[in-house]
Amino acid sequence: MSYRPPTVTLQIPAEKIDGQSVTFRPVRDGIDSEVTGVIQIVENADGFSVNASYVVGQNPPQQSHVYWFDQSEIDVIARSLTKEKRRILIVDDDSDSTHLVKILLEKTGSYVVLEENDSAAAHQSARSFRPDVILMDIMMPKTDGAELAVQIEADPELHSTPIIFLTALVTRPETNTGLRIEGHRSLAKPINIPELIDHIEESLPHAM
Repeated sequence: MSYRPPTVTLQIPAEKIDGQSVTFRPVRDGIDSEVTGVIQIVENADGFSVNASYVVGQNPPQQSHVYWFDQSEIDVIARSLTKEKRRILIVDDDSDSTHLVKILLEKTGSYVVLEENDSAAAHQSARSFRPDVILMDIMMPKTDGAELAVQIEADPELHSTPIIFLTALVTRPETNTGLRIEGHRSLAKPINIPELIDHIEESLPHAM
């Protein structure tokens, strides 16, 4: 007998879910670890069936699977997609570093991250993007982080935006003691993402 995917109802419009990247655990496939896939919605007479394709295996031959979500799983996904995401601006001339942090933060589903690799353009980027938190390197060409922080603090539209310095100028033991640079939180490079998320959430004025 052929497999019949679960039929689900959607609490939000289908177009807000279809095509979204999602991280999930395909437990009914016997896999109790997180995988990432892109959601596909199939409309049928009774409602919708929702799946995501994912790949198992680190090296070839990799196996591609399709996982069909049940109602409880799709309800959780819908809630996460409708939750307002916090805007994070990360300023660093190292594009590889900013892109990695962007991927890891956005994978949580809680943040939208804008990368800015030109420190001279960062002030204008902040004015346009209106971030909830700014992550900033200190040692950068053109405009260093300390100078950029002064510009932001002097801007009436941005002066209350929390700034977190990400820098190799301090050590992790120093930052663990609550070290602040120019009055701002700081984290030592290489960045520990769970620690960074803690700092972001603690900096937000209305963090839940």
